[in-house]
Formats: sequence, structure tokens, C-alpha cells
Amino acid sequence: MIKPQKLQPGDKIATVSLSWGGPGTIPHRYQAGKQQLQDEFGLIVVEMPHTLKDEGWLHRNPQARAEDLMAAFADPTIKGIISTIGGDDSIRLLPYLDLDVIRANPKIFVGYSDTTISHLACYKAGLVTFYGPAIMAGFAENGGMFSYMVESVRKTLFSSEPIGVIAPNPDGWTVEMLDWADPANQTRRRQLNPSTGWRFLQGRSVSQGHLIGGCFEVLDWLRGTEFWPERDVWQDGILFLETSEDAPSPEVVKYGLRAYAALGILHRLSGILFARPGGQTPPEDFAEYDRVLLQVVVEEAGLSDLPLITGMDFGHTDPMFVLPYGIQAEIDCDGQRFEIVESAVTD
Repeated sequence: MIKPQKLQPGDKIATVSLSWGGPGTIPHRYQAGKQQLQDEFGLIVVEMPHTLKDEGWLHRNPQARAEDLMAAFADPTIKGIISTIGGDDSIRLLPYLDLDVIRANPKIFVGYSDTTISHLACYKAGLVTFYGPAIMAGFAENGGMFSYMVESVRKTLFSSEPIGVIAPNPDGWTVEMLDWADPANQTRRRQLNPSTGWRFLQGRSVSQGHLIGGCFEVLDWLRGTEFWPERDVWQDGILFLETSEDAPSPEVVKYGLRAYAALGILHRLSGILFARPGGQTPPEDFAEYDRVLLQVVVEEAGLSDLPLITGMDFGHTDPMFVLPYGIQAEIDCDGQRFEIVESAVTD
């Protein structure tokens, strides 16, 4: 895998709208994310030609969205690319992506949710990319960015040192929904629930592997396409999964996990990381997701030693930490520790 160069203050960052036209629909939310990103990290944020187009125009023009991404990769003055927000149709960009351009111009690429599609395209091109905050979700956090996320971004994108141990956010978590369309909400801090840590469901000793995964529902859309990772890619991988704000039920997650078993993926893995469920899932229901994981992995697939960590701080829960694709991570089941053991960027 090709590691991109690390970021530093003064670098130019491009924003791209790969799916939903959020910036053109709720411009003040986009501007808040842009400003907070610039102020905190000293970056220069620029838009690609179609980033601010309205939602309808972007929906009708997937090729233009793809062209923005390709132009951002090809531009030598741009050091990183951040997705403005997710959505549900960036899969329509795939016919227009040029993996040779991505491979020849490695640079930091960040986003989550529907951006899973573009991450796996970059993975196929051989580039390390980053499952992390978007401009309008994470960087535009109401009342200012969470320090837990800021620290993760700095350690992962701005330093060529090994990323190191990732711990649960001690200050708590939130999935509270505040209407972005109401500008008054931008200064209102979301309520945090108390931290309960992560749950190490099973596993023995220490397991190591490369990180691969994304949004549970979006990954499902890619199965059967040429961008779905080949079998060898899953060997010794640590699969990270998170569910969207649509909050698919534990039963739906069970069916998806069964597909991974049928594809021979589960038996190749070194571990599974499962995020805190997205959407308005009551905390008392979190155990049901653990139950279906254990049902499929242990009872049905017979993998009683495969490390499983659940309730983690990434994806559609805030604050989130950043996960670099293709980078080696380590799960210490006995010590209940998760660590990213190498750097994800170069000097």
C-alpha cells in the first residue's frame, strides 16, 4: 500500500461532494466545518468546481462529481482531499474513476459513510486512505470540534510516527440529532452520554492485521462489483464495521455477517471491530448487536478465538477516531487494548 505524505499547516485541502449535495443545501453548516478545520489545523480549504452545487444538480451529474475527485488527486498543489458529507449514491461515480490517476498521485483522502465506496476504489488503486470525519459531520461539530477527534486527526494525518494505542473517549459519546438547517443549533453543544468503554467479547492473546472495512450498508452495495476486495485482501485483515444513522436492526446485521461467512471472509480475518450503532438506537439495545455477532461468528462459523471488540468510537457516533485503510493494527485481548502499530503517512 502507498502511504501519502503527512499534512502540515499551510497545506491546501480540497473538499469534494461525492454523494449528497449538503454544502449547496445547508451552506452555513458547510462553512462552519470549513472554518473550524482551517482554524484548528492551519490548513487552506478550497472547493472543487462542483463542491457547492445544489443537491439536484449533483444527483443528475455523477460524472462531474467523479471529475472533481480526479482533478483533486491530479492537482499537485492539493495535499489532501476531504469528503463534504456522505449520502447514498456515490456508487454511481465508479464508472468515471481513474485508478491510475489515484495511484500516481497519492495524497490524504478522508471521509466516512457513503464515502466507503471511494475508499475501496482507492484501496484497489493501492492507496492508504482514512475512514474519518467529513466537513459537515465531525469538522462542523456543533459548538466546536471534539478534542478526541482532533487528537486522532493530528496523530493520524499530521505525524509520521506510529499512531499507537487508541482508547475509548473518556468524556462520553453522542448520536443526538440537531437540525443542521437551523443556524441556531450550530452553537449548541450536543449532550454526551457517559462513557462505558468498549466491549472485548472474545479472543485470546494478541492478534495483528491490516485494517479494512467501512459502513455496513454501503459495503453491501459493493458486493459483486470489480471494486469489492479480492479474497486475498481479507487474509489476516481486521474488519471494521459501523452502521449508519438509518440504524439497521441487529437482524439485518446478522444477515450481512452471514454473507461474509458464506464468502469465506470471516475465516480469513484476524479480528472484527464493531462501532457503537448509529442512529437513534437505545443503549439498552446495544447488547443485541453483540448477540448477533457472537451468534454468527461463534455459533455458526465456529470462530471462538476470533477477537471481537464492539461499541467503538468510529463511524456514525461522535466523537470518532480515524482508521487508516491497509495499515497494521493490533488487538490485545488479554490486556483489552487496541493499537495501530505503524504510521499511516510519510514525511
